Amino acid sequence: MSDRRALVTGASRGIGAAIAQALARAGHPVILNYLHGGESAQAVRESIEVAGGEVELKPFDVADADASARAIAELLADPRPIGVLVNNAGIARDAPFPALERADWDAVLATTLTGFYNVTRPLTMPMVQARWGRIVNIASVTGLVGNRGQVAYAAAKGGLVGATRSLARELGKRQITVNAVAPGLIDTDMLGDLPREPLLARIPLGRLGRAQEVADLVAFLASDAAAYVNGQVVTIDGALSLVEVG
Repeated sequence: MSDRRALVTGASRGIGAAIAQALARAGHPVILNYLHGGESAQAVRESIEVAGGEVELKPFDVADADASARAIAELLADPRPIGVLVNNAGIARDAPFPALERADWDAVLATTLTGFYNVTRPLTMPMVQARWGRIVNIASVTGLVGNRGQVAYAAAKGGLVGATRSLARELGKRQITVNAVAPGLIDTDMLGDLPREPLLARIPLGRLGRAQEVADLVAFLASDAAAYVNGQVVTIDGALSLVEVG
């Protein structure tokens, strides 16, 4: 078991839950953040504990600056460092741009982009002082190539990509790496009731991605084996993004 704790935001289900489980298997005590879905978060906690891992539930809204500051301060009271941060929390409020309400635009950017700021900033100096850290931001291929009806989501994820590259340049000299993972179409409940056949037709590999595949990539980027990987945006999309820009 490592003494480097791992904080995963938005981790009660889907990709976030898989990431929390993967980091626990890698030996990290995991801090599982969520806002909604307490029962799902408890189920993730139980799955980690049954497998012999250590996990702490920490519900707070990453979009709320004060709530985030309080939660991070409480977590930092533990002498064990938070060496791994995975910014996974994000929401989508899809609509054609003329129909996109201001409240939806604000909510998407507040959770994904401002949430990144609220959680990452107070953890930066402790990582600098420890001279070790891994920050992994969960972006999206939509933030790289765009998508109809997802202007807000693309703007938020694209902003996260820019923040990743800039922060990597700032923190690299302190042995802190900052990378982004850009999933494509992953088989989670975020896809909702969308018909699968049209989606599969867009993907050269002919299938949806699995949350576990994204989680395994994140676990690698959080490991010592990825010490020289910094400032990268790694797509995991079955070559979907190549087709979208082709």
